[in-house]
Amino acid sequence: MEDSEQAVLAGMLQSAENAAPVQAVEAVTGVIATALNALGVSLLIADLSGRALVRLTHQPNGGGNGRRHGEEDAEVLPFDGGPYERALRQQAPEVIAGDGTWTVLAPVTDRGEAIGLLEVDLPDEPDSDAVNSIARTAHALAFVVIANRRHTDLFEWGQRTTPFSLSAEIQRRLLPASFTCEAGAFALSGWLEPAASVGGDTFDYSLARDLLHLSVTDAMGHGVASALTATLGVGSLRNTRRRGAGLVTQAEEANRAVAEHANVRGAYITAVLGRIDLTTGRCELLNAGHVPPMLVRDGRVVPVELPGNFPFGMFLGESYRIGELALLPGDRLVVVTDGMRERNAADLDLPGALLRLTHLHPREAVRALSDAVLEIAGPALSDDATLLVVDWYGGHGPRRSTAGADNARVSPDEEPSAHRRL
Repeated sequence: MEDSEQAVLAGMLQSAENAAPVQAVEAVTGVIATALNALGVSLLIADLSGRALVRLTHQPNGGGNGRRHGEEDAEVLPFDGGPYERALRQQAPEVIAGDGTWTVLAPVTDRGEAIGLLEVDLPDEPDSDAVNSIARTAHALAFVVIANRRHTDLFEWGQRTTPFSLSAEIQRRLLPASFTCEAGAFALSGWLEPAASVGGDTFDYSLARDLLHLSVTDAMGHGVASALTATLGVGSLRNTRRRGAGLVTQAEEANRAVAEHANVRGAYITAVLGRIDLTTGRCELLNAGHVPPMLVRDGRVVPVELPGNFPFGMFLGESYRIGELALLPGDRLVVVTDGMRERNAADLDLPGALLRLTHLHPREAVRALSDAVLEIAGPALSDDATLLVVDWYGGHGPRRSTAGADNARVSPDEEPSAHRRL
């Protein structure tokens, strides 16, 4: 990294630390604009729907082009297949020629999680070195966003195209902070398409030194009661996982927690728990009354046969059994909830869709599957539709990344050029 780029990075970090959390991105983009002699710099964050970007701006005198919250303005830019969507999907900078100006769009990404885009307007056409420098700056901006969104609701508010209900708010807190994770041996991504009345679905994962833990759960019912039951289950699973317990103990403790503490008579949670040894690909799986996981391998989609177990909370003192699967490089493991199968959603040929989407990175595959469900079942689902996709590559160790993403594993592009000019 050149001295000038190091100076910009140092200035970004210092300005972010000096500013209030709600002003951190504005302060950082000001440093970037000065360093690049830019006409304008903006951060566009990914909307929670996965189908738009949101430009957050501070408008103290009113005005703006979008939703308002006090002096904050959130302008929604729906995806239309153009350069903004391509930059985010392909995780590669886009350069757009304007009327006497040039715009560079660089992904703001950390470990495969697409946080948004850095939009930089320049008076002159940038060369490849300048574009690559902006891409590295956008990567650094990802850490500024991650650090500061812990202290403010601004980013969360901006990402919400529609207001959340109380049950949706509870459910949101049960999900991992990042929906995507890339490592040397695997890439994973989860997605939750909520029902009109939240159905209590969750997914979760945690990466240890040599183990990947994952879970998908579905609490019975809808609304706040379902979300509270889900809270018991997820809280118990995280607690036992963090104590180093295996899958059987995790299941037994979650079963006890729901049976003893759920405030709805007869409450239960179906679940798939998993633990993958990153050095060998040995995958332990436990199915507690849930839809069987699916394995995509060698052009086929097959259900993973596992010992049967009752859902959590159904019978106090129930014992649980696990099964095993040896993952091979190129495998894709898929776990869904029954919202992907119920009523109108059942018309989706899920195995066929999974085969058609094998070329997509998990980050894009979960979005495409969610879109397919909505297209068939309609915009108001009767039950949450949740899925977790894990691609197994083998070769546990450091991953190769550029500006936050492993570009060797992104979804294929129609055009091979690294920086497409329009």
